[in-house]
Amino acid sequence: MQQNQPLRFREAKRIQQSFLASLEKKTLIWLAARTPAWISSDHLTVMGLLAMAGAGLGYWWSSTNRAGLLVVIVCLALNWLGDSLDGSLARFRNCPRPRYGFYADHIVDAFSALFLLGGLALSGYMHPAVAIGLLIAYLMLSIEVYLATYTLGDFKISYFKMGPTELRILLCIGNIALFNKSVVHLLGRSYRLFSVGGTIGISGMLLILVISVIRNTGRLYQREPLPVAPAPRRAEAPPQVKFARTLPR
Repeated sequence: MQQNQPLRFREAKRIQQSFLASLEKKTLIWLAARTPAWISSDHLTVMGLLAMAGAGLGYWWSSTNRAGLLVVIVCLALNWLGDSLDGSLARFRNCPRPRYGFYADHIVDAFSALFLLGGLALSGYMHPAVAIGLLIAYLMLSIEVYLATYTLGDFKISYFKMGPTELRILLCIGNIALFNKSVVHLLGRSYRLFSVGGTIGISGMLLILVISVIRNTGRLYQREPLPVAPAPRRAEAPPQVKFARTLPR
């Protein structure tokens, strides 16, 4: 009987070059060393997902009570802890699950984005169309990142020194700013603060997407150029059949 062969999997190279990457790495190692043994990386992944669902509910609640904005800040901090520490904890305990971890983390990220931006769309602080545009831009950029990870072996986490942690911090700062000013004036017109920020975010993600597509397509083409078509073969003339001449007797 043929035994099932284990799947071959080559873990992609993580590229994390954000402003806080070095400090964050040291902090996560410190936390991993002090995490109780009964807490597993799966617990942290679930906590990160539930925290982002809580952030979405917090934004929805903020439409009637600004205290919801503080709930969002707390949930974003818990999401950072769960989303960032789960992989670090698995590596620290020398029990990584690269296939499971990659799949679970990023399907959780997709649902987390849906929860967060859905809450923003219902909060009144961001126009629903902008929230939907952010979700579409995020998912398109995610698809590009995952395709590049599979084809090139590079898993890029940050762009222009900005990573998930920096974006969480910016969002928390924006929440605090909403307590004082939720509307900005540009060119004589009034706009929601988060709608302006969301529009900038959409533009930035689409710009990164276009640059990444062009760059990665070029890299892949260099590795696998279009093969040169062989020259067409000339049609060979049919062989001439020689008949022996019969002489009269």
